Amino acid sequence: MKFRPLHDRVVIRRAEGDTKSKGGIIIPDNAKEKPQEGEVIAVGPGARDENGALVPLDVKAGDFILFGKWSGTEVKIDGEDLLIMKEADIMGVIDKTVEAKKAA
Repeated sequence: MKFRPLHDRVVIRRAEGDTKSKGGIIIPDNAKEKPQEGEVIAVGPGARDENGALVPLDVKAGDFILFGKWSGTEVKIDGEDLLIMKEADIMGVIDKTVEAKKAA
């Protein structure tokens, strides 16, 4: 990707939604609810505080995150649908190793 976000913005690839309900019914694309989690693809350098010092972001590329339902701006970069949002719109980082332990 040849896109670099500025300041405290983050580029996110939304996780794929389920194509079937728990009962096995196939859900069409227009009826699917968009997932509220995704993978961080790129991050900006950080925000500036009152003194002008750079404050780095808490998330990094490769993190899986949870964000608000109406957060971010949908964009298409290199033919891929992505979200750009400020770090403040991110609710938290999902630890995928914990999920793997629960499944085992």
